Amino acid sequence: MDSISGQAMFLLFCFILSCFLIFTTARSRGSSRRDTTLPPGPPRLPIIGNIHLVGKNPHCSFAELSKTYGPVMSLKLGCLNAVVISSPDAAREVLRTHDQILSGRYFNEAVRSINHQDFSVAWLHPSSPHWKQLRKLSVTQLFSPQRIEATKDLRMKKVQELVNFMSESSEREEAVDISRASFVTALNIISNLLFSVDLGNYDSRDPSVFQETVTGVMESIGNPDFANFFPFLRFLDLQGNGKKLKDCSERLFRVFREFYDARIAENSSRTNDKDVSCRDFVDALIDLSQGDDAELNIIQIEHLLLDLFAAGTDTNSSTVEWAMAELLRNPKTMTKVQAEIDRVIGQNGVVQESDISQLPYLQAVVKETFRLHPAAPLLLPRKAETDVEILGFMVPKDTQVLVNVWAVGRDSSAWENPTRFEPERFLGKETDVKGKDYELTPFGAGRRICPGLPLAVKTVPLMLASLLYSFDWKLPNGVVSEGLDMDESFGLTLHKTNPLHAVPVKKRVH
Repeated sequence: MDSISGQAMFLLFCFILSCFLIFTTARSRGSSRRDTTLPPGPPRLPIIGNIHLVGKNPHCSFAELSKTYGPVMSLKLGCLNAVVISSPDAAREVLRTHDQILSGRYFNEAVRSINHQDFSVAWLHPSSPHWKQLRKLSVTQLFSPQRIEATKDLRMKKVQELVNFMSESSEREEAVDISRASFVTALNIISNLLFSVDLGNYDSRDPSVFQETVTGVMESIGNPDFANFFPFLRFLDLQGNGKKLKDCSERLFRVFREFYDARIAENSSRTNDKDVSCRDFVDALIDLSQGDDAELNIIQIEHLLLDLFAAGTDTNSSTVEWAMAELLRNPKTMTKVQAEIDRVIGQNGVVQESDISQLPYLQAVVKETFRLHPAAPLLLPRKAETDVEILGFMVPKDTQVLVNVWAVGRDSSAWENPTRFEPERFLGKETDVKGKDYELTPFGAGRRICPGLPLAVKTVPLMLASLLYSFDWKLPNGVVSEGLDMDESFGLTLHKTNPLHAVPVKKRVH
């Protein structure tokens, strides 16, 4: 009996062992098959993985690595699994084919430091009712075709103020900080849309606190951070990105709250209804935040305004600066675009928004600037919500997905002479920046496309055309066009490391 029992136990042990071996072998084979379909990537060091390869300009480092490892590249950044997309075809997979699976956000620690991911239209998940509410509010109140048309005179007025400032500088033969002047213009456009006030001025003796603050927001969110790679370090905030974002956002929140409270007080003291034509965005926000059935609270409003404020100023001004830098570095292109503007505008004295559609070469200059200098070189990080296949490679669930639009814009398989500034490449072609042409998506695409795109594609060409129509431009003494510094500083947005200074030379009397 004991012999039979022993044999039974032995057979049971063999059976269990066989099942275990079969299971582990099958799992190993399945894992091997899965491993073979993971995107390729550079060898990893213990613990840090590929962090040492990121560098101070990740978009450049990733572009260089992609030349070796392909347009769908896998990186291990400490504890973080990341995939970098670097070709139009791969971008199409992410931004269109698998847009729904990849529309979530990967929150970095700076964003978490102010809980921005819980309130921001840029970071909330598109399935969230609050995201849908904020997106609808932004579009209908600011970026719909009707609102864009209704605010045309405002943009014209603010751009004319920029031209007037340049005229004063021209009379003094002073070099102008193009970055700062264009930022003040973009700032006053957005602050008037939101609050009906100017928040910037062109006085060079008064440094732009708003520009420093908005740039600080973009840098703190965009900068590489060890806390993103090793979550157990987040409480240390070793690089200070969390503290910097808290400080900068609090400064802006105080400004927003002051305008909000002042408008409530103004409206409560008003004896008659406010003229509809005089209402601005903060009035719409107040309507949604009052009463027992309020849809928004002040915290949600502050974070929405932070999104709109940052995205509506820094990106537009940096694009104008890069365009002017490229034109000063390419005098023949500058001459060509100015000749087109002069031919169309003639002696009218002022560039109108309606004129832009008749300036194809100017539009090509703007597109070429977006191609070489996208404002957000890696867009905002996406997150895979399930395993997903991109161009034959498996991207596992919870992987951070970065679309390197900077690299896509310089992809030699998509562009001839990709590093040259050649606006002619866009003439006679329908390629646009509105999210349908995946070789040129500086605003993203799909449900995550930047809601401010309609405003940007009006503001940037108008500012640039006005500067080129009213003035000739030269570099300060000692600076030659061929040697113009084009170094980049990486953040959520891409800036010239050293701001562009140029001298406006008035070429006509209006």
